Amino acid sequence: MKPLLILLFSFSLILTACSGGDSGEQSQSSAEATEEQGLSDFEMEHGIGPVSERMEIGDDIDEELRLRGQEIFEMKCEMCHNMEGRMVGPPLGDVMERRSPEFVMNMVLNPQGMTKNHPVGQELLQEYMTAMPFQNVKEEDARAIVEYLRDHNMNN
Repeated sequence: MKPLLILLFSFSLILTACSGGDSGEQSQSSAEATEEQGLSDFEMEHGIGPVSERMEIGDDIDEELRLRGQEIFEMKCEMCHNMEGRMVGPPLGDVMERRSPEFVMNMVLNPQGMTKNHPVGQELLQEYMTAMPFQNVKEEDARAIVEYLRDHNMNN
């Protein structure tokens, strides 16, 4: 009798685990997901983090800032990112075409919050299977990294 009960119990567990539900219920439009996540329009476009207002960035590259950004990038970012090819993280050569400076800075300054609460951060985590660690950079360091990436984007 016991083997029969164990078999029935196991079978019921398998059926419950495999039922899965309606896949249409699981997929949501991005607008619904945004509303559900409670992100503002600014946060959707520019990320979640300490940079909460649009920054004024001129068209010209600040060479001193760019050099500092390159140094920081080579020390803290280059082990996981390069400009053209996939590594541990995504290539960053054209990131300034795809993302705002504020978004890039928020990703650098708040990678855990972005990965947990922002749809783009969640997509990146799914694609690259590794969460970006916080590299102990200050806001002015993140701004310097942005200047380095802007310069690379303009010159390539």
